[in-house]
Amino acid sequence: MSTSDRAAGPLHDLPHDLVDGLGVERAAPLGGGDTASAFRLEAAGGLLFAKTMADPPAGMMAAEVAGLHALREHAPEFLGVPEVVRWTDDGIVLEWIDEAPGRRPPGTEEECGRGLAALHRAQGRAFGALDPELPGRIGSFEVDLSPTQDWAGFLLERRIRPLLRDALGAGRIDPRAADLLDELAPRAQELAGPQEPPTLVHGDLWAGNRLVDAAGRNWLIDPSAYWGHREVDIAMMLLFGGFDEECLAAYDAEHPLASGWQDRVPWYQLPPLLVHAVRFGGGYGDAAVRALLRLRG
Repeated sequence: MSTSDRAAGPLHDLPHDLVDGLGVERAAPLGGGDTASAFRLEAAGGLLFAKTMADPPAGMMAAEVAGLHALREHAPEFLGVPEVVRWTDDGIVLEWIDEAPGRRPPGTEEECGRGLAALHRAQGRAFGALDPELPGRIGSFEVDLSPTQDWAGFLLERRIRPLLRDALGAGRIDPRAADLLDELAPRAQELAGPQEPPTLVHGDLWAGNRLVDAAGRNWLIDPSAYWGHREVDIAMMLLFGGFDEECLAAYDAEHPLASGWQDRVPWYQLPPLLVHAVRFGGGYGDAAVRALLRLRG
């Protein structure tokens, strides 16, 4: 499931209740994670993937599992979502995905776009959590996912504004960003785009959370899924790259985006930029300010 691993070894780094009874014989640590530890498990029935966290935020694993279940339920058959084999409050075991080595087979990008378009046709009753019994989380960040019919307000008041406060409090962004957002706030409805019904979104769809297996099938992993607006996923796909033009063209042909969606991309990219500013610093705060300036025109 990951591109790099180290020598297989004992299971002492894995929670006993996560792997007990699965017939795991060896575990190889995998590289690439920044908040969790990942392992390739050699089990009697074949390979498995495990992810663990030491003292994770309450409900974080439960929210990811709910997202995986929802994506598996609504994704078309040709768009893979790994099966949850077992999970606990501090770890998840999933089916193993053999990633494609080297160049991806022809048609992979188009299939990804068509699959995502089909997934985005799944509709909910309100914007917010998949399961109201779960604590509101997007990854490790606590958020308000209580149901609402007001998407524009949800995006502004529950995503952008709280994350900007966090970034300002951490000193990770120019203070003028607050004034820029205040200027833009009255345009929140326009910036969020034409009204659409609540859509099942992956919620963190950067290239690293999309895998392609040896047969050329696309897979979605590590979701922060909720009922949102599909432009959340589109903007995230464009933020860090890794999705070819053929993917977005196939998506738009299958499920056309509303007019002006390109102009709304900076608004939808503000939440991930602000999350990265809080967590990593660097140039993400400056990128968020540039997005605000672009939106202001």
